[in-house]
Amino acid sequence: MEDAELVEQVALSTGLSTAIAARVVEDVLAFYRQPVEQYVRTRHTQLQAEGRKNPEIFPLIARELGRRLVAPPDLSERQLRRIVYG
Repeated sequence: MEDAELVEQVALSTGLSTAIAARVVEDVLAFYRQPVEQYVRTRHTQLQAEGRKNPEIFPLIARELGRRLVAPPDLSERQLRRIVYG
């Protein structure tokens, strides 16, 4: 585990065992370690599965990227489309 203090804090504040808290912390860190391209592709697929269309999807993804813990540079809709479709 990279951050024992964080695991301890999560375990104490939630009542989870240390093992489960460590798994939760690892899952959260893995989510935020995703490369932008992977996040965009995955999120695009998820939103399409919900029945949403690209004119709604790309602005939503752009807003979500801006709220990430370590936000990537602003990406235009065109850049997002290129990530998804090449």
